[in-house]
This record gives sequence, structure tokens and C-alpha cells, in this order.
Amino acid sequence: MIVRKALALVAAIAAMAAAAAVCVVAAAFALYALVRIWLGPAAGAAAVAIVAALLALVLAVVAFRKVQPGRRRRSDDESMAARLIELARDKPIIAAGAAVAAGLILVRNPGVVGAVVSAAMASRARDSGRRDKRR
Repeated sequence: MIVRKALALVAAIAAMAAAAAVCVVAAAFALYALVRIWLGPAAGAAAVAIVAALLALVLAVVAFRKVQPGRRRRSDDESMAARLIELARDKPIIAAGAAVAAGLILVRNPGVVGAVVSAAMASRARDSGRRDKRR
């Protein structure tokens, strides 16, 4: 009984995989036929290759996001600098964009530098006061 159900499940999965493969091939051929009308056979083949590469990229990103280990919990003692360094390691493109944006803001308004430095110093003094109370 269990073997029969397992074989039925394997057959159903194989049928779904075959149907998916037929759909992908049909979609690729339809894209080729559509692009070939306007740009020719070489561009049609290139369009199919580009779409296949993009699909593979999306599937790889989805697969690797599920494989990444869970993020560790932040402790209260972790400094803002440590959090920013961790963010830059996890998301370098976002960190680079934030650095460029911060640079543009600082170039246009140098008075912001003083406000940022004084806020950082006040935050550091407040954090060191909390640490002293915990000990």
C-alpha cells in the first residue's frame, strides 16, 4: 500500500516536471518566433538565451536566499559602528549607495558634519554611562 502511494507520488512529480519542461520549451520557441519577425534569427536566439539566463539568475537568487543561515540576534552592547559594518558586509550595494548619498549630503551641506559628530559623541557618552551602571 505504501509502496503504491510512493510510486504514484513519483509518477505525479515526473509528470509535472515533464509538463514544466514542455512549457519552457514552448515559451522559448514562441519568444524566438516573435523576435525573429522583427530582428532576425540571430537576435531571436539571443533573446531566448538572455531570457533563459535571467530566469536562471532569479531561480539561483531564490535558492540561495533560502540556504543562507539565520541572522544572529543583536545584543544591546553592540555598538552602532559594529551594526553598520555588519550591514555593509551583508548588503554591500546598499552600503555603497548610502555612502554616496551621505557624501553628496555632506558636500552640499557641511553643517551636517557637526551635527552628526555631536550626535555620535552624545550617543557614545550615553552608552558608556549605561555600561557603567550594569557593572
